[in-house]
Amino acid sequence: MKILIVGGGGREHTIACKLSESPLVDKIYAAPGNGGIAQIAECVPISATDIDGVVKFATENSIDLTFVAPDDPLVLGMVDALEAKGLKAFGPRKAAAIIEGSKVFSKELMKKYNIPTAQYEVFSDSSAALEYIKDKKCPIVIKAEGLALGKGVIIAQTQEEAKEAILSMMEDKQFGDAGNRIVIEEFLTGPEVSVLAFTDGKTIKPMVSAQDHKRAYDGDKGLNTGGMGTFSPSRIYTPEIADVCMKEIFIPTMEAMNKEGRTFKGVLYFGLMLTPNGMKVIEYNCRFGDPETQVVLPRLKTDFAKILLAIVDKRLDEIEIEWYDNAAVCVVMASGGYPQKYEKGYEITGIDEACKEDNITVFHAGTALKDGKIVTSGGRVIGVTATGANLDAAIKDAYKAVKKISFKDAHYRTDIGIK
Repeated sequence: MKILIVGGGGREHTIACKLSESPLVDKIYAAPGNGGIAQIAECVPISATDIDGVVKFATENSIDLTFVAPDDPLVLGMVDALEAKGLKAFGPRKAAAIIEGSKVFSKELMKKYNIPTAQYEVFSDSSAALEYIKDKKCPIVIKAEGLALGKGVIIAQTQEEAKEAILSMMEDKQFGDAGNRIVIEEFLTGPEVSVLAFTDGKTIKPMVSAQDHKRAYDGDKGLNTGGMGTFSPSRIYTPEIADVCMKEIFIPTMEAMNKEGRTFKGVLYFGLMLTPNGMKVIEYNCRFGDPETQVVLPRLKTDFAKILLAIVDKRLDEIEIEWYDNAAVCVVMASGGYPQKYEKGYEITGIDEACKEDNITVFHAGTALKDGKIVTSGGRVIGVTATGANLDAAIKDAYKAVKKISFKDAHYRTDIGIK
């Protein structure tokens, strides 16, 4: 089977690594891929949002399955375009990807179908939004409606910060059209957990839990990022809580999408928070999370390609999905200055040395091949993942590996997995 992976980050490298283990897979392509993916797949210079280019390549190269991994092409309708040409594609169609593409849609879906979430209001006018927050207690959460590279959520600690967030999103267009409408919602408290789930619209099968560290610096300080590291399993996600989530959140969401005529096939990501009033949904994503994928997929025992085909063919109920009884930790090494201004093009050394240990994998995110060397090409550069018998063992080994890798101005958190 020939597979094309659309995307070029750490998530896509992890997906490529897992698919390369399957006896069903003969050849992997990636569009556009990165320096790490190039070591196990053939990278083609097609942008992840170039729908026509991807469809043309998949057609001309008789691709058996195209895995659309990032949010942008899913929301733009890449799966629809591939299927219109009779090609198999993994990921939700445009009508279903709106669950991530519009925070307004997802909040209204939860309200309509009684799926637990924070109280909220929607605004398309900045003056009305500014008036609304005047008598609201802080902290308060301000969200741009559309996609904003995981950075379109501001937790305002004061009235002044809330005002700044509203104006930067709606007036200054910090996130472009994504901030034309905003959601203002109550600030919930409690530990967060991420649960990704395979679904074909009839059956939903959650994966092992994970927890993400979004803030740039230790102790959850600094700006929000796309994710500075993750660990799996979550320390707070008990079997009892998992059962409640299945009954009150996972199945109801799948069924709500069906009732709306937006059947979801692919990976549905649930960003959850365990509040004093029970588990609530913070956000949905319409794809594998990044860097959650880097700790979840290494724990998957079942043939990944087999699962993907079962979802595409709507027979997920026939597959038993097994997981390794272990733990995984991913530490993201980022460019100095990320998530704001940073330099690119620095040589990365020590990756081969770090990977000599069987339980260590380095997933490339913002890397490129230049003159035979791996160099930095993005904000989040690599994700150093360790598996272990338990979280403490995995944390120790991940940081041991991180210390073997270097590039100029490298930045990483030293507390991943500890909270």
